[in-house]
Amino acid sequence: MASPHHTVREDWLALTQEDVLAAGQPILDAHHHLWDRPEGRYRSEELLADLGAGHDVRASLYVQCRTGYRNQGPEALRPVGEVETVLDWMQGHDHLPAGIVAMADLQLGDQVRPVLEAMTEAGQGRLKGIRNTTAWHADPAVRSNPMPPPEGLMRSEAFREGARALVAQGLTLDVWAYQTQLDEVRALAEAVPDLTVIVDHCGGPLGVGPHDRHDPENFRAWRDALAPVAACCNTRIKIGGFGLGVFGWRYADAARPPQSTRLADDWRPWIETCLDLFGPDRAMFESNFPVDKGQVGYRTLWNTFKRLAAPASAHEQNALFWRTAAQTYGIDQQIFACDYGRTPS
Repeated sequence: MASPHHTVREDWLALTQEDVLAAGQPILDAHHHLWDRPEGRYRSEELLADLGAGHDVRASLYVQCRTGYRNQGPEALRPVGEVETVLDWMQGHDHLPAGIVAMADLQLGDQVRPVLEAMTEAGQGRLKGIRNTTAWHADPAVRSNPMPPPEGLMRSEAFREGARALVAQGLTLDVWAYQTQLDEVRALAEAVPDLTVIVDHCGGPLGVGPHDRHDPENFRAWRDALAPVAACCNTRIKIGGFGLGVFGWRYADAARPPQSTRLADDWRPWIETCLDLFGPDRAMFESNFPVDKGQVGYRTLWNTFKRLAAPASAHEQNALFWRTAAQTYGIDQQIFACDYGRTPS
């Protein structure tokens, strides 16, 4: 099945160049992928090239994307290969990634525990959480995954039992769900209150198929569905993902990539809403690379976030750029001390 993501074109991205804003701001990129697929490669070399774009990215969090599964052995244990592969690809880079969010089938219920134990051992201290494929929509025009899941996984008791097993293992749960599924996310967070649930990509605001990005009613529907999720104290949100095709932006169709000033204007209503609902201490910026790279360059992306965070206090900016992610995933905060010798503010 063809990829639902925009194709990465390095020559096109090179047409827009910007100076780095706030170059001294430490960053933990709270969400990126690595893969080697027919449609493109994004391994250590490509990641490091983007991280070398001038922003002070001190650490990152890898999130599952079906990379490097084992091709033999018990089916439930095959995703352990993703942890092994990522650590092999990133050998010699202690904080890249500083944490891994892997895939373990929570539909196994309590029987997922041996899988979590195997992943924890393979992760060498870097396994921080789990994510399943949960984003589903009835309209085939709304698709961000080449292999969509069946409808309603998060509502099943088996999934919730698997989520409770994460708590026992000291792991978090990332959830990628569209705005039409946010009530399921809210119900899951309430059903497992001891589990930290991280909502990916701004809670999936949609702008394709039956969802018109320009329709104020569609915006209100997303906001009104996200608010009850934010009311659960065990939830967090990742701010990013605007390069996803399902969001409805079509920057890739333009002759040149967008500037960060344009992106800040475009994205402000959604990002400000996320911050109003969750606050900086429960929100974190993410690159979602290489998925978003089909529409925006790494330097431009982080410049956009810096523009939007500029009115916030230094404490709030540090929360958004690294502290919330570090606290959520249990990543050593000393990595982000300004001179690697002081306690970070």
